Amino acid sequence: MKRPVAAITGLGVIGAHGIGRAPLEEALLAGRPLASEVDRSTGYHESDSSRLGALVPKLDVSRWLPPVEARRLSVPSRFAVVAARMALEDAGLTSFDGRRVTVVLSTAFGALLFTEKLVRQILEEGPEAAQPFYFSECVANAAAARVAIALGARGANVTITEREAGPLLAVARGAQEVREGRADIAIAGSADELTGLLHALLDRFRSTARARRGGAEAARPFDAARNGVLAGEGAAVVVIEREDEARARGARVLTRVAATGAAFDSTAPVSDWGRGHEALARALRGALAREGRSIGTVDRIVSGASGARGGDRLESATLVAAWEGSSLPPVLTPKAVVGEFGGGLLAAAVLAACGAPFGRPVACETQDPELAVAPHDGSPLPAPHRLLITSLAAGGAAAWALLERP
Repeated sequence: MKRPVAAITGLGVIGAHGIGRAPLEEALLAGRPLASEVDRSTGYHESDSSRLGALVPKLDVSRWLPPVEARRLSVPSRFAVVAARMALEDAGLTSFDGRRVTVVLSTAFGALLFTEKLVRQILEEGPEAAQPFYFSECVANAAAARVAIALGARGANVTITEREAGPLLAVARGAQEVREGRADIAIAGSADELTGLLHALLDRFRSTARARRGGAEAARPFDAARNGVLAGEGAAVVVIEREDEARARGARVLTRVAATGAAFDSTAPVSDWGRGHEALARALRGALAREGRSIGTVDRIVSGASGARGGDRLESATLVAAWEGSSLPPVLTPKAVVGEFGGGLLAAAVLAACGAPFGRPVACETQDPELAVAPHDGSPLPAPHRLLITSLAAGGAAAWALLERP
């Protein structure tokens, strides 16, 4: 019996670019970081700290989330509900009509603002003053639960917390639920918020990029001058269905989820990247081979490289080892534009699979001579046939997804 094919039929995204696909496509083509000043008035930051983040601007999202509903939700839950409803609209799904719907979301940090408010309330006013309203949104799975409630999705509800690898692991789980017949539709993606406290903490661990003499503060994937990430926020959600069922209802198929894979780098410390590129490369090749795909047929890579010193080094070494000396296809680095966290990598990859053009990351000027990978130079490319998304997380998690032209 032929195995069902999982297809992405809808995409919803909210981020520093604004709402929806069109402004994100424009930003990726321009290649400029979507950065704005982070609020440092709380005093958490050091005087010479990073100042920028890929922050979601004030937006009118009432079309997808009425104010009376929004006021009960934390920031990540708002992002997730907006992106999920947008994805369903993009997929042409006005109702589920009895279909089994699974929700799989990832988050790196959960609802930070509500958590901070709850802890502050307990410390300043005592435990008896703790607000249950805050607590219900503090748990990591709040956004996925809110999406299920908002959409009426009564299937499995899963939250993944694997840092940078989370969005691809969510897509993998959603596609698996659909292929194996446990769900008719999967709503999968990622949602995160960036608060002043989180930004300050990331900066103190030297995770975020800082301005240097002669160079502005920016994420520079694979660049010799890279010194950290552009932390961001937002949400990206995709609708996954069986391709035959999607076509039967007249839906447009954006791309197929042809293969997924995951691994763990045992050499990685708790909060940094390791050097287990050989093992990761074998895991990547094995994941593709299990689905009858060869790594040599991949004609585009959307890399999770973010400007992190160790992360980009491991990413480069893993790709080179996986291709076993052969030339790599063009490598796109959307995190130079959309930043780290918030699902920007996933949304950019789906757009790339659909043939959206990417410009040269303007902040990347000098390839690191120690790395064998450089971002694509922005020249026109044909739409890819097979596109590999790769995301390696601090702490050891690794995830890949192969998207294929329908």
